[in-house]
Amino acid sequence: MCGIAGILNHDGSPVGRHELRRMTDAIAHRGPDGEGWHFDRGIGLGHRRLAIIDVTAAGAQPMHSADGRHTVVFNGEIYNFRELRRELEQLGCVFLSNSDTEVLLHAYAAWGTSFVSRLNGMFAFAIWDAREQTLFLARDRYGIKPIYYALRGRRLYFASEQKAILACPEITRRIDCEALLEYFTFQNIFTDRTLISGIRLFPAGHTALVRAGRPAHSLPLHEYWDFNFAEPETHGSEEEHVEELRRLFLQAVQRQLVSDVELGSYLSGGIDSGAITSVAAASLPYIKTFTCGFDLHSASGLELAFDERPKAELMSYKFKTEHYEMVLKAGDMERVLPRLAWHLEEPRVGQSYPNFYAHQLSSRFVKVVLSGTGGDELFGGYPWRYYRALVNDNFEDYIDKYYLFWQRLVPNSTLKKLFAPIWDEVSGVWTRDIFRDVFHRRHTEMCGSEEYVNHSLYFETKTFLHSLLIVEDKLSMAHGLECRVPFLDNDLVDFSMRTPVRMKLKNLENVVRVNENDPNKAQRFYEDHKDGKLLLRKVLASQVPQEIAEGRKQGFSAPDASWFKGDSISFVRQRLFNSKTRIFSLLDRDATLRIVLEHLEGMHNHRLFIWSLLNVDEWLNQYDPHL
Repeated sequence: MCGIAGILNHDGSPVGRHELRRMTDAIAHRGPDGEGWHFDRGIGLGHRRLAIIDVTAAGAQPMHSADGRHTVVFNGEIYNFRELRRELEQLGCVFLSNSDTEVLLHAYAAWGTSFVSRLNGMFAFAIWDAREQTLFLARDRYGIKPIYYALRGRRLYFASEQKAILACPEITRRIDCEALLEYFTFQNIFTDRTLISGIRLFPAGHTALVRAGRPAHSLPLHEYWDFNFAEPETHGSEEEHVEELRRLFLQAVQRQLVSDVELGSYLSGGIDSGAITSVAAASLPYIKTFTCGFDLHSASGLELAFDERPKAELMSYKFKTEHYEMVLKAGDMERVLPRLAWHLEEPRVGQSYPNFYAHQLSSRFVKVVLSGTGGDELFGGYPWRYYRALVNDNFEDYIDKYYLFWQRLVPNSTLKKLFAPIWDEVSGVWTRDIFRDVFHRRHTEMCGSEEYVNHSLYFETKTFLHSLLIVEDKLSMAHGLECRVPFLDNDLVDFSMRTPVRMKLKNLENVVRVNENDPNKAQRFYEDHKDGKLLLRKVLASQVPQEIAEGRKQGFSAPDASWFKGDSISFVRQRLFNSKTRIFSLLDRDATLRIVLEHLEGMHNHRLFIWSLLNVDEWLNQYDPHL
């Protein structure tokens, strides 16, 4: 796990050492264990190292092939590198280290660009071929590790984080208003845009082979993998699925225990992280586990159930872990906001700041931590979402319904009024088209209920899960911590995509029937905490206490709905009801504060909107006071 950066000059001019050094210095937090650079004709590659596998000097980067032809900078972990290494040794390859990085070099030389399809892991890397004068960029299937890039004239910049690119003086800082509109519609950015105009996010499951001397207005992107949730032609029995899923889950966790440094696990109180910890604890005695809870003295309503520490403590007792906890209070959000905005670089789904503290806690004790991210998105953990768009006239009707549901911050009817200061710049943007474009090839003329659920699973892995992974990467690496996600093991993901929907959800027929007669009655199915992830629950239930296995689905959220109109109300008023509030250069003050007041006065719950306002306003302060 590391940070990478690079510059390619298509005219062959040398890359300035000071320039590349500025880029790697900007992401020094990603790799506190070492740094390195490589310069060749027209190319500069930089690296910051977080040593996890082969922590000796032999694993340092940039790493060169024995003949000097290939040079790689790599961020991530390849969990099947030992199997690939054995194949390559049979082909005559000689290895000088025990690192997974060297496997990339030999695999590229032996198998060409298609070798990425054989990698099981999380990765973002660049390989320079000095003979062919080509730069090969690749990002893992799911988007666990990021790459950002910018094209400026005859130059290509790329890095693990935007701030490395922004360290280059040629990069102008101008806000991308279309990306901002996208964010305030979905509380996410579905496209490859960022809030800085011209800096793009390299898409997950893609590669690019760039030939020096051939500048272009866009990267020559190639998609090598994509999610494909589909009903299998033959289902097999549920017992067969349970046994196969159990085998694959155990295999996935055990694969990701490979490390030459100490490894820990998050223990949120839910079934996913609990089962991962159970498997890890069986292999690593007295593994360290970590939980962040919340002070609920001023919470109310549903938020009274947000503190999962008692459940985590129960599992820690059962698994005999060395357990550490942190309790978050309202003031912790206020204190961390500047650091959070700087590391996160742009707002994404959810609140994010509890994740910052969870990673901070873990980093004090370990360098690698396991996370349960992905279980819900792959195995149907949000049934109330899918059911809202289950009965449709056709595919476009499905898009309309699901699009309305995913307007998490501001509905279409409010956008023009809210974005009045910059409406001329964004009036041509249709966020429904942005939503529809996520599905690109995933369109069938006639869809049954299972197909609509599979469409929803596809959408959420491509957008919601992807954004969760970006947050997890940025905020774990802010503390020099590697965060691994066993549910995103290739074999486990492949199995999840061909698992029948009826083994994931139980209320499919009931929702269809109720919707056809009286849509209002379907509401009771949206909040059924025993629905969703049925097959996964049956497998993981044997790993965790019964009360955990049968517990209600709970996200990792602070009680901000209560805090914003209680303990944190002074902070909210100070930041948003202020003549110097930066965000009102982009949003209409009256329209914005009207929504905020609805929350503060208890009329509606707009906690995500208020959080997003605070986050974007702080981002404006952090990334350029003149934006």
